[in-house]
Amino acid sequence: MEAIKHYLDMMAEAGVVKYIISNPFLKSEPVRKINVEKTLQGYKISKYTEKQAFHENVKEAELTDRLCNLITGHYRQVNGMSASRECILLISKKGVCNYKIKKNANEIIRGVSEGHNRKKNYILNEGMTIAPLIDMGVFTTEGRVVNAMYDKYKQINRFIELIHDEISGQNVKKLNVIDFGCGKSYLTFVVYYYLTEIMKLEVNMIGLDLKEDVIKKCNLAAAKYGYDNLKFELGDINGYKAPFEVDMVITLHACDVATDFAIYNAINWNARMIFSVPCCQHELNKQIKPESLSIMSRYGIISERFSALVTDAVRANILEYCGYKTQLIEFIDMEHTPKNILIRAVRRPLTVKGTREKYLDEVRAVCSEFNFDPMLCRLLNIDVGKSHIVKNK
Repeated sequence: MEAIKHYLDMMAEAGVVKYIISNPFLKSEPVRKINVEKTLQGYKISKYTEKQAFHENVKEAELTDRLCNLITGHYRQVNGMSASRECILLISKKGVCNYKIKKNANEIIRGVSEGHNRKKNYILNEGMTIAPLIDMGVFTTEGRVVNAMYDKYKQINRFIELIHDEISGQNVKKLNVIDFGCGKSYLTFVVYYYLTEIMKLEVNMIGLDLKEDVIKKCNLAAAKYGYDNLKFELGDINGYKAPFEVDMVITLHACDVATDFAIYNAINWNARMIFSVPCCQHELNKQIKPESLSIMSRYGIISERFSALVTDAVRANILEYCGYKTQLIEFIDMEHTPKNILIRAVRRPLTVKGTREKYLDEVRAVCSEFNFDPMLCRLLNIDVGKSHIVKNK
């Protein structure tokens, strides 16, 4: 273990911001791969089994010891990526370590082939001083994208682009924004920066989460950045009372039915815009009992993916029924994350009743076929034809 710790310390000194732990010693090892990425408050460790992902957060000072415990006796390989190099640690069956460093060729390639496209296509360009991106390790202090964090950089820009598409053509001067389930809030900080520094809007923004320590750290970070109108509050998505008239609701990876509560609140507030990237849609997969299409529930992976897609399709239809022009958009490439659907909904005048009812008829049809009882329908007291629905008071 001491040798492994020594080389992990060397990786930290080399400026590594992303680790990939792989190649288990045993085929029976349940966790096949571990990814570690820098965040605003420390590091996020993501452990991947064949079907699930488990996450934990650690402070920077605790990272080396935690990684040592995860690696020793379990994995043969650690790849650590910094802005300019890749550090590789290989461990033999007898525990002998082989450590090497190589210059990251991809950085050179990107500098040549993508330099022009970055400035042309991205709203958050290299060279901009964006303190949260520097703190989370996406940008160097000189404003260059850290090569190992390039996928994260693209993901953040994509989210900003989808917001920009809606507000850039409007005569908007002020926005009140709620971010449900903000977590470590890297996206919250970046959205606030974009709205205030790039779009020059007057913004009041609240990030909401259930973890007290996270809220405390995020408020300290907001003060550090001088983001005076960005506040973080401890609270539950379910039943949250907004202190102002809400213009925009955003959620990034709100788990399972938490997305439904966020959408429900946004509808009740008559929010003008909703941007939601759902996560872990388990509810309908637990309910699926097809009337005639049993093929959709016979195979676990098909049932899981189908149920997740239906969950978001139902949400989109309900939003249309409630007066929102709604799109389901690929948020980021599947190769980067399977949580790649973004729901973008923009309020518009209600259409004629017959047109709106079409969206409900489609929801009722799919619920009838598969015995679904979606949370969002229950929250809005929408009857999908199931006698066991419990009405929301």
